[in-house]
Amino acid sequence: MEKNKLSGKDLEQLKAKGISLDVFKTQLMQFEEGFPAADLTACATADNGILTLTPARVEDLRTAYQAYRKKDGARIVKFVPASGAATRMFKDLYALYNQLKDNATPNAPLDKAAQTFFDHLPQFPFYAELKASLQAGAGLDLDTAVRERNYLPVLETLLETGMGYGRLPKALLLFHAYADGAVTAMEEHFAEGAQYAAGEGECWLHFTISEEHKDLFLKKVAAVQPKYEKKYGLRYHVAYSVQKPSTDTVAVTADNDIYRDGQGRIVFRPGGHGALIENLNDLDADMVFIKNIDNISIDTKRSETLTYKEALAGLLLEKRDRTFAILRQLSSGQPSEEWPWGQWLDFAREELQIRLSDEVLDWPLALRARYLFAVLNRPMRVCGMVRNEGEPGGGPFWVSRVRTFEAPEEPDDAPFGGLRLWPLESLQIVESSQIDHENAEQEAIFRASTHFNPVDLVCSVRDYTGRKFDLRDFVDPMTAFIAHKSVKGTDIKAMELPGLWNGAMADWITLFVEEPIQVFTPVKTVNDLLRDGHRQ
Repeated sequence: MEKNKLSGKDLEQLKAKGISLDVFKTQLMQFEEGFPAADLTACATADNGILTLTPARVEDLRTAYQAYRKKDGARIVKFVPASGAATRMFKDLYALYNQLKDNATPNAPLDKAAQTFFDHLPQFPFYAELKASLQAGAGLDLDTAVRERNYLPVLETLLETGMGYGRLPKALLLFHAYADGAVTAMEEHFAEGAQYAAGEGECWLHFTISEEHKDLFLKKVAAVQPKYEKKYGLRYHVAYSVQKPSTDTVAVTADNDIYRDGQGRIVFRPGGHGALIENLNDLDADMVFIKNIDNISIDTKRSETLTYKEALAGLLLEKRDRTFAILRQLSSGQPSEEWPWGQWLDFAREELQIRLSDEVLDWPLALRARYLFAVLNRPMRVCGMVRNEGEPGGGPFWVSRVRTFEAPEEPDDAPFGGLRLWPLESLQIVESSQIDHENAEQEAIFRASTHFNPVDLVCSVRDYTGRKFDLRDFVDPMTAFIAHKSVKGTDIKAMELPGLWNGAMADWITLFVEEPIQVFTPVKTVNDLLRDGHRQ
């Protein structure tokens, strides 16, 4: 019997999800063949690929951006991936909850994470809500329950019955406490967006959410939007999107057979945050800020964030405008030897970090013009990087990649069979999962990294004529990876699409800028809310 043969019902399932047969077969083939590891050539460091800005330069860039965002018609969007559930944030508390529920060791000492949580419970922004919810649902006083080590009803109220925090997305959790009440992570993005991403009286916010949380999300937006419009004197345009079913990937067994559920249906899994390149591609925007939902500081600790957000945007404008000027001349007509080819090459290498060879200047004019046009006519992103202080996250590296450029068809202008190589090295954000850790040379480069990626990006997504790029054209599909999981005792393999700021943006023009660590205040566990960036 033919391996992984599809039935009529299988084809109907693919059609319903919007997945073409070719894409499906390609995924099955990729499980068989695997994906190559990233080929690191060097760490990107402060003197090799990461720009450092003087205070005066920061202020000049901020001034340029502030002038831009006041222009009529400038569409600036704050794009916030916010679909993840908060379950992992409460991993340690769930372990204790399940232990107590099973009554295995009710009086066992708490582990460090749980002890920290209960020792500092009054300092969490959701303390008042938890206290009221526990009283209403179980008739218990929170402080008394904690003092008497009666943890089970407290955890049940927090995670499951009363507040249900274990099932909510991070966007809807109370993150920060102020004198006039606690606010959710989503609300803090309303506030932050008003402070650096608003134009003349308007602010565009876009959240990616899960379908199951859509009603709760919309209800919360309707409740808080008037408050923030009044506070900041502007109008919000709040949009949302969900991950498209067509970006789901098939799961397979350890033998690469299609994994099916109890009804014989093909099992698909979400393709990871790389699937959001589709959502980003659908935006109507000139400039897009990207920042994760949980990386949001309390208002009184936000000054560095606001400063560098504006500086990154000013740098993007500066480099984009110069690039657009070159592209306009390259597309203006017959290329000439009188054009400033050397200056353009220096600009690409020194200011855009695109490693090009002087050999380009020896090429025929038509090929030279077409090649430089292709190299420069791409989406552009400026990414903040912070010093690595042991936090998990992808890092900035120089990566060797084999990419090709289509040359003109005329024989005299088409060496290498009509193909020319792109720059062999480019700046990329690389995750640990993309590294061959068994390769000593690659591991040494990875371990020597000085910075990591806090997911702080500013993006230009239109070309020099004002048309939107199709961002799907700039994805490197070979940067996906395969994860091994267990489902009901069966070992399966799942495919993660190229990450949104990793392989999904592999062919963008990329600039890295060093930022202070204060811009990075993620909440990966509930106890992270006790960190300085989240407390008054």
